[in-house]
Amino acid sequence: MSNSSSISQFLLLAFADTRELQLLHFGLFLGIYLAALLANGLIITAIARDHRLHTPMYFFLLNLSVLDLGSISTTLPKSVASSLWDNRVISYWGCVAQVFFLFLCATSEFSLLTVMSYDRYVAICKPLNYGTLMGSRACVHMAAAAWGSGFLNALLHTASTFSLPLCQGNAVDQFFCEIPQILKLSCSCSFLRKAGLLILSCFLAFVCFLFMVLSYVQIFRAVLRIPSQQGRHKAFSTCLPHLAVVSLFISTGIFAYLKPPSISSPVLDLVVAVLYSVVPPAVNPLIYSMRNKELKDALRKLFE
Repeated sequence: MSNSSSISQFLLLAFADTRELQLLHFGLFLGIYLAALLANGLIITAIARDHRLHTPMYFFLLNLSVLDLGSISTTLPKSVASSLWDNRVISYWGCVAQVFFLFLCATSEFSLLTVMSYDRYVAICKPLNYGTLMGSRACVHMAAAAWGSGFLNALLHTASTFSLPLCQGNAVDQFFCEIPQILKLSCSCSFLRKAGLLILSCFLAFVCFLFMVLSYVQIFRAVLRIPSQQGRHKAFSTCLPHLAVVSLFISTGIFAYLKPPSISSPVLDLVVAVLYSVVPPAVNPLIYSMRNKELKDALRKLFE
């Protein structure tokens, strides 16, 4: 029986067998990746350069863009290179790095979205206390806590996954190293370990999700009491994009990791993986920049 220490490389999922479809996948994913790099890079640059955007909301948005860059850079470049060179091989430690950094970015982003919901709650429901509750020191501590939770969760899941003996081959049925697909290669009875991690992750996710729901309930109640239609529109324009991002990220991520094996299929797994690992980093900048006048003005100044 071989174990994980004897595996020196993994084979990632090939999108197509014909060269034409491989090149089509290469062009499509390369375009998405470059667009995400450009859009998130512009947001980071605009926020860093425009002093009017040095506020808590944009500080968290800058962190979100950095996490989006890290998330999409973890998965797409290797997949693009694999299609271009027709080479599915990824090294053992490359696979470990993918799992670690994807969980780091995903968990940190989930925590950061929770912090951003609290920021919007304080800004709309407690505007007089905003300067006190969301001071620069508090914002740095919240962002550090989001990154720290991502690091600890990534370390825990990566160490647990790759400590399992793997004896079902080395072919990963995904275009990147995804934990559910790696666990399929395990030959040990690891129910307790996987159940423990699942319970811990679900508990943390539930707490964050509950906090966001409660924050938005209070936000929408406060917004509906605003007499000015322009005021209601401004409040909704900053909250609804955030809610859309949270819904897409949570629903696809939970489905990918918690769906029952009976409904699992290669095509469904691939579509869900694209939805939670590729779509959010690519569309986040578009959602936030389209619905935010201050950010659009800052982006416009970059090209003047």
